[in-house]
Amino acid sequence: MKLHASAPTRLHTFTGYGEGYVLIDGERHERALIVMPGQLVPWPVAGFEALAQEHFAQIAALRPEVVLLGTGSRLRFPHPRLTGALAHARIGLEVMDVQAACRTYNILMAEERAVAAALLFA
Repeated sequence: MKLHASAPTRLHTFTGYGEGYVLIDGERHERALIVMPGQLVPWPVAGFEALAQEHFAQIAALRPEVVLLGTGSRLRFPHPRLTGALAHARIGLEVMDVQAACRTYNILMAEERAVAAALLFA
């Protein structure tokens, strides 16, 4: 008698990163995206300067508990008027560079938290 699940669960994890890209489950990604344990969501943002309220509303609609905003190779904070949808939905926001967002995501995902990493490369 088997006492374990017969089908492995597929949770997305970061397996590497470098300047301008991340590896998710071994696959290279170079464009903005939202990573959650059960899904990868294209994020139509050209770069940090192009962030708008609707980009954060898209994240809020996914209902994570916390969002890790990776702002490229350096730390940049979006204006609070842009992130209002997250605050209204009581979703936490942590801003960090992409590499720190990848590491933090993997830890929170392993703890079975409802985490989203929203990554920008430009």
